[in-house]
Amino acid sequence: MISTRGLQTALLAILAFVVAPVMAMAVESKAKCAALRNLALDVGFVSSATIVPTADNAPAYCRVRATALPAISIEVRLPTEGWNGKLYQVGCGGFCGTLGRADKAKRFVNAMTPGLRRGYAAATSDSGHHGLSVFDAGWADRNPHAERDWGWRSIGETNRVAAALIAAYYGTGLKGAFFQGCSTGGRLAHMAAIKYPEMFSGIISGAPAMDYTGLVATQAAWISQANTGPDGEAILKPGKDSLIGDEVMRQCDGADGMTDGVIADPRACQVDLTTLQCGIGAGGESCLTLAELGVIAKWRQGAQNSKGEVLYPGGIPEGSERFWWLWLTGKPEGGGKLTPLFHRNFMAYMAFPEDLGVAYSAMDFDFDKDPPRLATMAEVYNSDRPQLDAFRDAGGKMIVWHGWADAIVPPMKTVDWYDKLAANLGGTDKVDEFVRLFMIPGMDHCGLLKGANGVDQFSIDPITALENWVENGVAPSSIMK
Repeated sequence: MISTRGLQTALLAILAFVVAPVMAMAVESKAKCAALRNLALDVGFVSSATIVPTADNAPAYCRVRATALPAISIEVRLPTEGWNGKLYQVGCGGFCGTLGRADKAKRFVNAMTPGLRRGYAAATSDSGHHGLSVFDAGWADRNPHAERDWGWRSIGETNRVAAALIAAYYGTGLKGAFFQGCSTGGRLAHMAAIKYPEMFSGIISGAPAMDYTGLVATQAAWISQANTGPDGEAILKPGKDSLIGDEVMRQCDGADGMTDGVIADPRACQVDLTTLQCGIGAGGESCLTLAELGVIAKWRQGAQNSKGEVLYPGGIPEGSERFWWLWLTGKPEGGGKLTPLFHRNFMAYMAFPEDLGVAYSAMDFDFDKDPPRLATMAEVYNSDRPQLDAFRDAGGKMIVWHGWADAIVPPMKTVDWYDKLAANLGGTDKVDEFVRLFMIPGMDHCGLLKGANGVDQFSIDPITALENWVENGVAPSSIMK
């Protein structure tokens, strides 16, 4: 029989056997991480390297902050254990400028954490500038270098710095890399396939704002002008979103053969909102005036010039009304209405080679003269070129997804891009060999708000789908969980 003292001694020995290696590994990881502070980077430098403990189902990691000159702030997360040999690089939203914003908000889109949980090293950047918010474009004021970095250069520089840190920390190079982004991050995802076709074996692009000049300049000006009366005030004010959405759903819900509160494809929906038209002398919250009906008709149509030529494919889709408060109309108590805010700042500092400044008003936009003037900056920002031959030839795979209820980045642009890509390559069969497009009914922009059917950014799993495609050759038929 073992004595009590003997049992205690045995337990202590076992504990020491288990704990000592763990403690030693932790000490080693901390030392390796700290050593990265002295790593010499070409055209850049490391500013900090610290161990972050396990949290939110993510492993402990070495968090490195670095700068790629002139001003691209980069964060790289290196798992202390279980690294799978690959990199998960993510984009950013809006005008970016805030490092790791998506992770702080615990999102899937543009966030490093989902990759970190799967054993990837992860990386992101602020795209080359510091902004007070994602709506702040003042950094671009007479700053072409920052505009270039935001446009495309931050992708390659983030990857370069991440690869150097990975090699120094693990003593080996990358076995592969994925890129994931939504909205502006989706624009960057397409840019990655164009500018760096051999850099990423797999790319995930969500609700891509690929034609940034067409969207945030031309289309957003159309949205603002359509909803501005002679007195300078909004015609369609906050509070009527539900009235409009309920009538749209009443007329269109069954178009797809199911009555489920979701429009499967707005192209199959023909809505007549004159059913809500106010009577003579009537008004209020339970009907729509002729002026309000005119706003909605222009929003559905999308931007055109005086000749009736389409300047941006597709308008605000039916079924997106429940999200209008955030993007288009605002709330009665204030907040939301972000599309005009993005437009104003983009036009003031980013849209033209010569910045217009804060005096710019959306009412100044000329749909005949201004779209051609956007061409110079379109070369820096836009990634809607329907040619991905180099990416295809390098063996890359790409998953593109977009919500059918997206009111800020109209989904028809993504469909238009895919159709043009198919035409260039000889049909959808050729495209589907390396690009798969998934249009998601009821989903808001990047799935930020929950749809009527409960769908949001956490309803999809494009990472697993991409891994199976790249690593096992199994092309995805769905990205839904």
